[in-house]
Amino acid sequence: MPLIKLNNGIEMPQEGLGVLNAGKFEDVKMAVLDGLDIGYRMIDTAQIYFNEEAVGAAIKESSVDRKDIFLTTKVWIANYGYENTKKSIQTSLEKLQTNYLDLVLIHQPYGDYYGAYRALEDLYDEGKIRAIGVANFMPDRYVDLVRFSRIVPAINQSETHVFYQQNELKKYLKKFGTHLESWGPFAEGRNNFFTNETLKKIGAKYDKTGPQVALKFLTQNGIIIIPKSVHKERMQQNLDIWNFKLSNEDMDAISQLDTGKTLFFSPHDPSTVERFAKLTKEMKQK
Repeated sequence: MPLIKLNNGIEMPQEGLGVLNAGKFEDVKMAVLDGLDIGYRMIDTAQIYFNEEAVGAAIKESSVDRKDIFLTTKVWIANYGYENTKKSIQTSLEKLQTNYLDLVLIHQPYGDYYGAYRALEDLYDEGKIRAIGVANFMPDRYVDLVRFSRIVPAINQSETHVFYQQNELKKYLKKFGTHLESWGPFAEGRNNFFTNETLKKIGAKYDKTGPQVALKFLTQNGIIIIPKSVHKERMQQNLDIWNFKLSNEDMDAISQLDTGKTLFFSPHDPSTVERFAKLTKEMKQK
């Protein structure tokens, strides 16, 4: 598994296992155990996924040493603000049954994310977090944060797949030294992803599936990926992308699939802000 060196010198696997909507406690725990068993060494969770306990239980039960696992979580909007974020990270540490986190991201660019990010900077200085970053920050919010913060984000985790290749965002991330990490690398099947003829045709040349070709396209462009699956066979297929290389012609053909548009939500859309604000308010009332 290739390692990516982040802007602070630490390394993380270029492929990991995502656990968004991975099911109930036992489902998530088994998925993580299976993933670690077949070779995954990076696990990506978040406070809003409500499965940190299951991930922590799996890591505790696994025969893989904690120091060999790159563990990521994300701070949700309801926990933004300097003091709230510090408290929430302590809660995440307890749920994940660990005394440090390899990477913590600010999950959305709304609310007091500046206070949250400054809390992460201080926790990074204290050694409780090995790297910090953001998620879903488009170029304007990303550059704003970089210019008014002490520590440049190591990662920006954003919707990235063959139909939305984030070329504009990548230019700014490269300028400031932040790596792009893809969520939704399969576009969750949207836009007929799994039957796309371009991906299928290229895959046939390498005896690979269309989804494997899509993952390879991302990683060959230096992007970190966290495909999600709870099926061990599918997890293995997602890992089986490191024994071939796409030709320049294939890379160019896949590049043409880019629409430049989101298939999920735009962080700039006021309705997106309203939706997350409503969700955050409901969480605080519980």
